[in-house]
Amino acid sequence: MLYIRVSHLLTPTKTLNDAALLIDAGKISMVAESARLKLPAGTQVIDATGLIAAPGFIDWQLNGGFGMDFTENPASIWDVAARLPEHGVTSFLPTIITAPLDVYARAQSVLGKGAPTGFSGALPLGLHFEGPFLNPGKKGAHNPAYLRSPDLSDTASWSRKNHLWLVTLAPELPGALDLVRMLRLREVIVSAGHSLATYEQAREAFSAGVTCATHLFNAMPGLDHRAPGLAAALLDDPRLTVGLIPDGIHVHPAMVRLAWKLKGARGMAIVTDAMMALGMAPGEYVLGDYKVSVNETSARLADGTLAGSILQMDVAVQNLVKFTGCTLDEAITSATYSVAQMLGARGKGRLAPGADADVVLLDETGKLMATIVRGTVVYSKL
Repeated sequence: MLYIRVSHLLTPTKTLNDAALLIDAGKISMVAESARLKLPAGTQVIDATGLIAAPGFIDWQLNGGFGMDFTENPASIWDVAARLPEHGVTSFLPTIITAPLDVYARAQSVLGKGAPTGFSGALPLGLHFEGPFLNPGKKGAHNPAYLRSPDLSDTASWSRKNHLWLVTLAPELPGALDLVRMLRLREVIVSAGHSLATYEQAREAFSAGVTCATHLFNAMPGLDHRAPGLAAALLDDPRLTVGLIPDGIHVHPAMVRLAWKLKGARGMAIVTDAMMALGMAPGEYVLGDYKVSVNETSARLADGTLAGSILQMDVAVQNLVKFTGCTLDEAITSATYSVAQMLGARGKGRLAPGADADVVLLDETGKLMATIVRGTVVYSKL
């Protein structure tokens, strides 16, 4: 058993002061005020007085990191997963961008084989396929040679049972809504993105089963008062959860603030969209099969197109506070509980009895001090 005492504990539906967690067999067995908790004999104790305990971060759009790219080499998923706790990530969706169909199948096979012997790190919940059913007019850093029209026959193996949790597609493409309906029957979440959908097309897609959006404002038309489009439809509908990259580059802080006012902590599920240069020095890298130039702040193709990010999830949480003026509790909710609810990830995104023991310890500014995955300390600065 593991006992952790903290000054503040975010569940995140409420905050407890002078609180404690008791963890047993990878699960949270008790959450209580520490003075009321009687410890079983032999319990390991972490006295983190002065710190905050919160659910571990969930990154649902991550292309790679630490010199590895998931689309180029799906087998690298476990190597990246081993290092993600350095940034407070305890679970994530490895993201495969637009590629030949066999790449998606190889990624499914990697997760199907399970974790390597002795693995310790963040848990890949399931895959995120960002493509290949995207609008060529909003392809971003995706290779147009691999873009395809939606076809049910191309996706016979796409299901949650086969390790696919989320698909990003352009809902205005011919055949897209039929694909949305089929994927929802297979328990796959469908996100709108890389799209030129009108407001009306977006609303139709929501009715068909689209429940979220990939990197709001990016790879979609901007807000227009006469042609509101996908972005306005997403902000206008309280049922939809929006992903957003809070690095100050993909979206101006003023627009982050505007989106936050409309969606709040429960309607915004922040992501990093980080690529292989995450955790690496500036230089030349790849995203899929494109060369990407990376400096201290961004990753771009030769023509200046943004190609993912180098944003760290713990920094993303801090940025959300800085950009919007929200509380740290609210920002954490946007990186934990809101993501888990959107994905239907049972046991994730909350600190409560029976939940998975995925925990981050933070100081009062949100700086990461330790990461615990399934009850095991896998990263610590304490």
